[in-house]
Amino acid sequence: GKTNLLESLWLATGGKSFRGSKDKELVKFGAESASVDVRFFGERREQTIRLEIKERRKAQLNGVALSTASHLMGRFPAVIFSPDHLALIKDGPEGRRRFIDAACCQLRPLYIKTLTAYTRVLTQRNKLIKAIKSGEQREDPYLLDVFDDHLSVSGAQVRMFRKQYIESLSPLATTIYDHLANGREALHIGYEESDDAAALASALKAARQTDLRAGFTTVGPHRDDIEIMIGGTAARAFGSQGQQRSGVLSLKLAEAELLSRGYYEKPVILLDDVMSELDHTRRDYILNHMDGFQVFITCCEPDTITRLVSGKVFRIENGTVKEE
Repeated sequence: GKTNLLESLWLATGGKSFRGSKDKELVKFGAESASVDVRFFGERREQTIRLEIKERRKAQLNGVALSTASHLMGRFPAVIFSPDHLALIKDGPEGRRRFIDAACCQLRPLYIKTLTAYTRVLTQRNKLIKAIKSGEQREDPYLLDVFDDHLSVSGAQVRMFRKQYIESLSPLATTIYDHLANGREALHIGYEESDDAAALASALKAARQTDLRAGFTTVGPHRDDIEIMIGGTAARAFGSQGQQRSGVLSLKLAEAELLSRGYYEKPVILLDDVMSELDHTRRDYILNHMDGFQVFITCCEPDTITRLVSGKVFRIENGTVKEE
């Protein structure tokens, strides 16, 4: 029930389930629909969000129906950490690209159009390359040149947004990790890809024959990665469980700080089962040194909350929330 509570709050942001659940899986067995009602203070006034999930999502903001639930984006800013987010470090680059793209979309709504434009052209180019490889269509260098021109322009813009975000995120995450680790080792985050359209166009042309043999586009922002180093070594290969968890948590808390600067109000921070595999120093920082934010933390160990200096404690039993 603890994670369900955080998931309900997260859905009010307009985002999808952070557990990867499909909308129909959020409806209780035997029920026709599910709903979430949130009352919050934002933009200097009290507001309400209602989200109903049936065949599709229906959302209301302050009693006014929205055309899509995604239009809630930015109205109720929040940042979520769950154990699944450890994949940011443990797994391949796809999850790291997803993280930075989602963060950029919340902070810079224009990025949604840029990323959509890139993805659309990429899909079209991949279809053409696949058709050429299978023999369904003859190779047309001119047509490929046209796709490469469009892809290089939108791809350079995607990289520009990502680089700017990482440049803002990195020093914040580094500072937060330093507090979490008590100065024992340093965190470094980097995104080194060029955001020059001519350079990307040249790379696409150089890789064309490789693409035709592979049947898809092998270079571009959709193949990029974010470098995450802890103590001078790759966090994915050499970081301990505690270091990896602290690294992801630092990214998430830095994301929250950037959101607060972008929206001029603090996002809600949702931390699901964050205390596992953290030592007392890191736990104390999370419980007592995240000033200025409203934070929801779930945990399974009752002893954890004994270190809490201020705040409220709730227990969830049989789907019911009770204040201690």
